[in-house]
Amino acid sequence: MRVAELLAERRENWRELEGVCVQLESRRQRRLGARAITRFAALYRGACADLALADAYQLPPNTVSYLHQLVGRAHNQLYRARSFQLSSWTHEMLVALPQRLYHDNCLRLAFVVFWGFFLATMFLSYVSPNFAASIWTQEGLNQMEEMHSQSISGKGLNAGSMSVGFYVQHNTSIGLQCFAFGLLLGVGGLLITISNGILLGSVFGYMATTSVRDNFFQFVTAHGPFELTAIVICSAAGMRLGFAIVDTKGLTRYDSLRLATREAMPTVVLGMILFFLAACIEGLISPSQLPYALKAAIAVASSAILVLYFVLHGNPQGNRLAT
Repeated sequence: MRVAELLAERRENWRELEGVCVQLESRRQRRLGARAITRFAALYRGACADLALADAYQLPPNTVSYLHQLVGRAHNQLYRARSFQLSSWTHEMLVALPQRLYHDNCLRLAFVVFWGFFLATMFLSYVSPNFAASIWTQEGLNQMEEMHSQSISGKGLNAGSMSVGFYVQHNTSIGLQCFAFGLLLGVGGLLITISNGILLGSVFGYMATTSVRDNFFQFVTAHGPFELTAIVICSAAGMRLGFAIVDTKGLTRYDSLRLATREAMPTVVLGMILFFLAACIEGLISPSQLPYALKAAIAVASSAILVLYFVLHGNPQGNRLAT
């Protein structure tokens, strides 16, 4: 009887908890202040204890059923999945992420490695086409020349839209591959970054020596900045996860990987956005008959946007000066 009397005294707390649940379940009132959240958590813990007592002492089934429902409602509100909020993601992508990437050593490493091997192999392939053949095979290079042997004639809107869909799928697969290889303790991310730098650099260098170089650069110039940068970003995100497994900074491996994942996922989203923009340009603008000067201007504008995002907006001091 003492337990029953105790639970009867706590009915007021149950009603209060039920009222808070009703408030949180309403779409218009889903936010609580700090004190209200603390009170809600205390009421939830108390209801859990009351339910345990009610079960242990076999109180009336209606009381046990009511507490089960109340605890379930409170649990769903306390641990509910966070809804997508455009404002928070806008702040994350436009403010927090560029500042985090500005100080990200994984991104710096991926940038230096990719562009170092890209420029080195482009130079070697330009001065010695046989070097490019040792990487791609001569048959593969001949196919590349044949692909760009005819001048760009432009595509209709339907054909261009189909090309955008193809390039989105193709670019996304490249980005996910770069990201996934980084999970191999970070070393896999370095290897895939080096591989992409060598393969792309050797193609650019070799094609610059051929008679179809004008057609080649007419096609790749406009979408190049976004696509190449996206490769570096996805590789850096994967390496962050891989290195987090090796260097935990005093955390458990699980907690270190969980923290790195939370920071890396917005980076992957940024990479996918850049791949999507590159696919749109590659499908609609690159194969069009627009003047090369305009395509080059698009490449310059894309590069300027990237510099503004990563350097000027990413650097808090530079951001204040710009403001």
